[in-house]
Amino acid sequence: MSKVIFIDVDGTLLTYENVLPPSATEAIRTARKNGHKVYICTGRSRAEVYDYIWDIGLDGMIGGNGSYVESDGKVIMHQVISPEDAKHIVDWLHSRRLEFYLESNAGLFASENFETRGEPIIQLYCARKNKPDAEHMTIRKVFPEMIFGEKNLYRDDLNKVSFILESYQDYLDAAQEFPHLKVGTWGGAGETALFGDIGVANITKAHAIDVLLKYLGADKADTIAFGDAKIDIPMLEYCAIGVAVGSGGEEIKAMADFVTDAVEDDGIYNAFKKLSLI
Repeated sequence: MSKVIFIDVDGTLLTYENVLPPSATEAIRTARKNGHKVYICTGRSRAEVYDYIWDIGLDGMIGGNGSYVESDGKVIMHQVISPEDAKHIVDWLHSRRLEFYLESNAGLFASENFETRGEPIIQLYCARKNKPDAEHMTIRKVFPEMIFGEKNLYRDDLNKVSFILESYQDYLDAAQEFPHLKVGTWGGAGETALFGDIGVANITKAHAIDVLLKYLGADKADTIAFGDAKIDIPMLEYCAIGVAVGSGGEEIKAMADFVTDAVEDDGIYNAFKKLSLI
């Protein structure tokens, strides 16, 4: 029976240094030869899915944590922040002197001082993930195709906006300022969070998978999801089988159907073998 497989990218398919284990590529290519469909399901916008990821061989992607669905090169769903809300977000962040980047399928657009202010934040984020050489991490290493110096930050194609939290109060105030949008945090839990983000309301990876399955005429009973973080939990709960990688957080490992090895220890390949996908 062919399966539909959904794989988170950062921390699941790739390490947090953007390293793709060769074994993961082998597993995905073999699974597709065996008749299974494989989609990435990520918080990244399409502009952040670089050629070396597509070159693995994929049937499509879910992006923006569920705001974008693509299959075999066809856009199935794309929900974006309205131009009015996009302008409001940019103006509000500027008024608070919070640095940010805009996430769209056309690219990632940095605010005026995001590179400078963001570097120590990214280094802290990597250090918390116990990543080697975290103290030398830069914004341009983490976001190799980020666009700097854009004069017009008012856009009509935004999937979401990420911004640096100078304090947890910035997140609380954003949630109050934009009650009709989805406001969250990442890079830590509660007051340890490093970033806030603002996106379209009622968007989840699970909802996007449901949209895609209806388009494909596929059965939820034939789905498998892989993830490493709290935001992946709805996806693992929705799919018939939910797999957490060993390098992931304790919360997702506790609810998963099983835990595979860490990303760098061939976690995807070993799970595909265990599930008889290859």
